[in-house]
Amino acid sequence: MGRPVIPMAPDFRDYFAGESVLTLTLATHDITDMQPGSPTKLIGSLLQVDMEELRRYLLEDARLEDVDLEIAAPGDSFRAGYVFDIVEPRVKEPGSGSDFPGILGPMVSAGQGVTHVLVGAAVTVVDGGQPGGEHGYISRRGGMAKVLEMSGPAAAATPYSSLHHLVLVPHAYPGIERHAVLNALRLASVKTAVYLAKASLYREPDSMRVLELESPSDNGRQGLARVAYIGQVHGHQHGTEVDEHIVYGSNTRGMLPVILQPNEWLDGAVVISYSWAARGLETYFHQNHPIINELYRLHGARELTFVGAIATVSSDLQDELERNSMLAAQLAKWSLGADGVIVTKYAGGAPHSDMFETARLCEELGVKTVILVSDTAPDRRAESAALMNIPGVDALVNVSEGGDISWSAPTVERVAAGNPEVAANLIALQVLQAAFICGVTNNQGASRIQSIVY
Repeated sequence: MGRPVIPMAPDFRDYFAGESVLTLTLATHDITDMQPGSPTKLIGSLLQVDMEELRRYLLEDARLEDVDLEIAAPGDSFRAGYVFDIVEPRVKEPGSGSDFPGILGPMVSAGQGVTHVLVGAAVTVVDGGQPGGEHGYISRRGGMAKVLEMSGPAAAATPYSSLHHLVLVPHAYPGIERHAVLNALRLASVKTAVYLAKASLYREPDSMRVLELESPSDNGRQGLARVAYIGQVHGHQHGTEVDEHIVYGSNTRGMLPVILQPNEWLDGAVVISYSWAARGLETYFHQNHPIINELYRLHGARELTFVGAIATVSSDLQDELERNSMLAAQLAKWSLGADGVIVTKYAGGAPHSDMFETARLCEELGVKTVILVSDTAPDRRAESAALMNIPGVDALVNVSEGGDISWSAPTVERVAAGNPEVAANLIALQVLQAAFICGVTNNQGASRIQSIVY
């Protein structure tokens, strides 16, 4: 059943001018099964995928020699690794804007018009590179990178085990530089996400969700606390490649804090870095950001006024740390008029410093802060922990890194891996650490591990 195309929303600049609101409509389609078949189409809640057509489409990238495709369903005896990214299939309705602007589509504002979403489906891209060092899967602290687990006790702790996954294992031609391989993986991830979601175009959605906020200058909600979100989208202790996509296709090197209308954040403006070091962060997380969605919910319930979001980065240079923290605090205070902010960090220990400094400066400006911290000391020694004593920064939520939590690893019938060595590692696993299972730990508001108060 067809639907008329909904006209594109007003230009993003109108949001700041107070002339209109940026409106995003999420047209959601529930997926309860995924099967190979031709052509690719949505049959009720069954997503049928033409695997050969998709393979040919992905191999248009001259850097890829081949790509393996597998389907994994909830409860399958299946393990995949090591995971590059997980993306929710989404596509913009014609006339509504661009798919993953700056990466796949032209540079126009995300967060407007109609986006079709396949809820219950996911695109999981596996890195087919070689193990070892920063170019592979062995952490500087030891241990493996991210694994998708679809059965057993570890699977019960991750939301990704409830999804139907199309798993891609791209294989680059020998001799392709590592950054170019990773760029090919990124393009494969978003191309596949859009390819699958196109099956939902012009079909009646199962539900519609409209996301819109008043201009930050709007005074029609007086008496309600004005709350903003400041989130780090990358940490430069891990560096970036020149062709790395993070915010609107930018690698964020030299990036200053920037106001993102929350719809942009949810609608493809932000993807994860090439670095797997931020365990627990996948693009799927950004598309369904729990803090942004909760602030939207509270805004709709008139418990607060959600005034906007600010994307920033943690730096590997002191002057950048100070500059970015200052500007993020000033944007929250003077541009968004926030009474309070929630601040989150990216990945490991060093970004705590940027987050605490941002919070300190917000408090100095009279903006109350709540920050999400995580103990990154696997040895449980105080000397290794992130210890800060910042006057005024006294509202902290501690989220676990999961370094001391593990489950037994069941024998699995199928694995998807980038090479035989990794496949052997996945098959031989006897213990699965929480920190390395996709979707279990997350230091930006989606952790599945509860802190214990002693």
